[in-house]
Amino acid sequence: MTTSTTTLASRVWPVSGSWTKQALLVVLGSLFIAICAQITIHLPLVPVTMQTFAILAVGAAFGFRLGAAAVTLYLIEGLAGLPVFAEFRAGMPVLLGPTGGYLVGFVLAAAVVGWFAERGYDRRVLSMFGVMMLGAAVLYIPGLLWLGYAFTGFDKVLELGLYPFLWGDMLKAGLAAVAFPTAWSFLSKR
Repeated sequence: MTTSTTTLASRVWPVSGSWTKQALLVVLGSLFIAICAQITIHLPLVPVTMQTFAILAVGAAFGFRLGAAAVTLYLIEGLAGLPVFAEFRAGMPVLLGPTGGYLVGFVLAAAVVGWFAERGYDRRVLSMFGVMMLGAAVLYIPGLLWLGYAFTGFDKVLELGLYPFLWGDMLKAGLAAVAFPTAWSFLSKR
């Protein structure tokens, strides 16, 4: 893999050295996450949202620092009362509720995926799939710990907080594994 720190976003719209452009990119990233959080696929047992896909995709597209900043801004928006969380929810009760640990994990996951993307792991299908699955695993750590400790007990935490979502994570990772290398291929031809 390459050791370049070029990200997809910086290739499309160079922001290095411009605080204004970086701030705008962070705001746009947080809005993308907020929109994707409202996209829900209702299934008989487990509804799936595109929120985690957006978190990981923003991390991959923006890189370590700006990706984590966009997710942090998204959390601040939600805590400030803007209805940006899934199902148009907002406020401290969401952070203190069953999904609070996952929200904290979002920042960590975006940072990890961004770090790997800065090193070129988003340019090949298999490596991008692996990075997206790693990002999903990272966000599950605080999510499952909080859920198990505060709500379900650790005997039920995997059954309720992990297993039902694995197939969705694999689909989202597959989507990113195709989209990012395709975007890089397109940009290299320009």
